[in-house]
Amino acid sequence: MKLKRYKDYDWWLISAALLLSVFGAIMIYSASFPLAIDIYDNPSYFFDRQLIWLIIGWGLFFFFMHFRYSMLKKLSPFLIMLSVLLLIAVLILGTEIRGANSWITVGPFSIQPAEFVKLAIIVYLAQVYSQKQAYINKFISGVIPPLVVVVFIFMLIMLQPDLGTAAAILMTSGIIVFLSGAKIRHLTVLGLLSGMVVTYFALSESYRVQRLIAFRDPFETAERASGGAYQLIQSYISFAHGGLTGVGLGQSVQKMHFLPDPHTDFILAVIAEELGIFGIGLVLICLLTIAWRGIVAGIRCHNTFGTLLAFGLVFQLTSQALINAGAATGLLPITGLPFPFLSYGGSSLLVSLAGIGILANISKDGKRKKREQEQTTAA
Repeated sequence: MKLKRYKDYDWWLISAALLLSVFGAIMIYSASFPLAIDIYDNPSYFFDRQLIWLIIGWGLFFFFMHFRYSMLKKLSPFLIMLSVLLLIAVLILGTEIRGANSWITVGPFSIQPAEFVKLAIIVYLAQVYSQKQAYINKFISGVIPPLVVVVFIFMLIMLQPDLGTAAAILMTSGIIVFLSGAKIRHLTVLGLLSGMVVTYFALSESYRVQRLIAFRDPFETAERASGGAYQLIQSYISFAHGGLTGVGLGQSVQKMHFLPDPHTDFILAVIAEELGIFGIGLVLICLLTIAWRGIVAGIRCHNTFGTLLAFGLVFQLTSQALINAGAATGLLPITGLPFPFLSYGGSSLLVSLAGIGILANISKDGKRKKREQEQTTAA
């Protein structure tokens, strides 16, 4: 019986997440040790902290893989209330880093509540819209009510301010509404309104405008290259220097105080420089495997809540990774979103591994039910 239970585990999904998270920890050490030596006189400072988060994160993974995901439906109102309280708390008690009041310091560690809100929003919307299937085609009663909560949370995050995370939550909410079966004209209206709101906030602050200018042409003037475009130019150099096979693990030049945030927002540039296209390929293979197995789990799921939950988690993980990669390669404006599993930061890692645990749970439950149906049919 125990062996059959282990057969229900999605080992492709688990292996991809394990490989990506361990690889991320190795690359964080490689990317951060020059900065860690200068600031803390300890080359493994950032790695040690990330390792602690990694252990906790895998604990969360195993918990959620064996915790009945259907119970999350009952917990969703509590998760939303907790999210609102955390976002209010960070505005009052938060620590400001680089102009954003997005972190709460607990002893030697800092947590970013907005990261946990991403997961809470997915659970909440999957629960609500799974119960609205009978009238999802009605804009006022079927589509709008849950989005009022999303808009309220969006505004709380913008007070920090953190446009990247707020926009990511809007996109994930939109994909869940779409998959719930809402009418195209309703989705079009929501998409236009969301686009207008994000555009307004993107143009409302000078530093965000500088990021857009950098994205358009980072080499346009020397003045801009030394400002908002500096990160992108250094990232370009990293990718060019790495080439196909890279310069070797630990041998990056750009991380030596040329590339800002080499272990956080731009860790993909360090991977490209040290391990080349092959290193980027490994990351993409793991990410695509997670997306593939998550989509399969959602399709095979026997209830709407599980399907929406799986698809929401897959979209949140993959879209955030693609946005980060787009920023590092100049295909998208710089948003400050971390790369799941790779970027330094405990909050993002915990949420990513918890999400993988839920996906593994949905997959396991689907396999178990399929096996039971086959046994019943055979009998």
